[in-house]
Amino acid sequence: MSGGPGHKPILGIDLGTTYSLVAVLRDGRPTVLPNALGEVLTPSAVSFTGAGEVLVGAAAKAQAVLDPTSGAVAFKRDMGTDRQRILSGRGFTPQELSALVLGSLKRDAEAALGMPIEEAVVTVPAYFGDLQRQATRDAGAIAGLKVERIINEPTAAALAYGLHERGRELRVAVLDLGGGTFDVTVLEIIEGVIEIQSSAGDARLGGEDFDTALARHVARAFREKQGVNLEEHAAAWSRLREACEGVKRRLSASERTRLVLPELPLETGRRLTLDLELSRDEAEQAWSSVLERVRGPIRQALKDASLQSKDIDEVLLVGGSTRMPCVAAMSAELFGRLPLRKLPPDEAVALGAAVQGAMKGGDRAVEDLIVTDVAPFTLGVATMAQAGRQHVTGVFSPILERGTVIPTSRVERYATSSDFQREIRLEVYQGEHARCEDNVKLGEYRFQGLPPAPASEQAVDVRFTYDLNGILEVEVTVVATGRKEAFVIEQRPGRLTPAQIEDARQRMAALKLHPRDALPNTTALARADALFVELTGAPREELAAAIAGLRLALEAQEPGRIAEVRERLNALVRAFRDR
Repeated sequence: MSGGPGHKPILGIDLGTTYSLVAVLRDGRPTVLPNALGEVLTPSAVSFTGAGEVLVGAAAKAQAVLDPTSGAVAFKRDMGTDRQRILSGRGFTPQELSALVLGSLKRDAEAALGMPIEEAVVTVPAYFGDLQRQATRDAGAIAGLKVERIINEPTAAALAYGLHERGRELRVAVLDLGGGTFDVTVLEIIEGVIEIQSSAGDARLGGEDFDTALARHVARAFREKQGVNLEEHAAAWSRLREACEGVKRRLSASERTRLVLPELPLETGRRLTLDLELSRDEAEQAWSSVLERVRGPIRQALKDASLQSKDIDEVLLVGGSTRMPCVAAMSAELFGRLPLRKLPPDEAVALGAAVQGAMKGGDRAVEDLIVTDVAPFTLGVATMAQAGRQHVTGVFSPILERGTVIPTSRVERYATSSDFQREIRLEVYQGEHARCEDNVKLGEYRFQGLPPAPASEQAVDVRFTYDLNGILEVEVTVVATGRKEAFVIEQRPGRLTPAQIEDARQRMAALKLHPRDALPNTTALARADALFVELTGAPREELAAAIAGLRLALEAQEPGRIAEVRERLNALVRAFRDR
């Protein structure tokens, strides 16, 4: 492990929208660690049991399908905002929910490694902005982890890929399509040096959008036949979206599949059954608009790298959603070559994060690897421009252009707008538009006490420093006096102060966590209950008997029999779910 014998490894964590993973470097190779269920994928889901215990992972996801109000999923999309989810009567921020997932991964890693863990490298989408990255660091702090490095997801995948390809020279495009985000990174590998040339993406585009598009297609067909809009009925819509995720997986392997949802609950009290057959062609028509959104960042990344598709030597697919045949076909069409899956698509990002953790920890197995990255957004300030006798405010003035290799520090000089001005209001924005109002405001800072001087003689230098974690620091210097002030934004949407982080940590510590050793049984029952509502006839009766068998074994407290009956139930769930 990184740092040599006895040294605590730095975890590599892929904190995903739908699934999360944790990995470490072992004997020179990155390895994904299992959770309490013996699985490597932990659903990014949180819910509460009737007894007030917190569930994280597969059991929480299954419970949220049956009752959408009882659980929270896809909260990664809210990172960097002040949106809250209400669970068990109290509000949870995106950072707190993410911290519960990170805490679960931390405990799983500690159980697998047999030692306490304090540090981690956490991945984020390349197109995450400053607010989202800061929120991710806050989530790690709440979970009791020192986040040593924030690394872009496709960069992490490139590290895992480059670990095995360091003897080659080639230019690669990494397409990372996960459950909730999409990133494209163009990079070059030369003798162990991985140089990121461009990144583009969409922080709100992923496999969940394919699920939603297919669910809407099915709902439209259902509305035409039954006259009921399932989108207006929360519980029915939740079950339909979950079922469409399964349809998506089955259509990746088969040309046709059947979707049966008995007794869909409507808010009027009625229950309806949905039963129809879907073809891959029909599904891909429903996904056409989502696929078109995938094309945009690919074109943008190539343009930013000043390359054409023919200049790319290999195309690497990362993320579970790239298993969809239509995604691979679109990639082959754009690049003129078949894409590769040299790494497990679901695990590549976590594996690369483990490599980065080992690099940070000084592991000799990766000492010859070097990676550079680029800023995914343009960063700048609001200025005022003069057009004839009129002054135009809110003009975006870039200081650090997107595609700039990081870490970096850039400075621009600005003059005051009026004579004897005593203060300036510095507004920092992120984006690619000429008008500030069309970009994302990161915050503002009032710099007071300027020495009185005519506008023509008064100037300030604004320095942007952007580090490898994608975190922005701003410094303002009065040219005439040399006085400097650091730009710190304490209160902005989604950003927590140190006091708020400590308060959140204490509140999370006070929550009653579901016992880790009970998770296999809880999860087996939750998955079976969620599937039970979808089945009819003999399969439903068979599943009901298996559920009852596990509940009886648990009541009798027979450990050996519990494990045997649980495995029988899990096998039945897998068989019915995947058919």
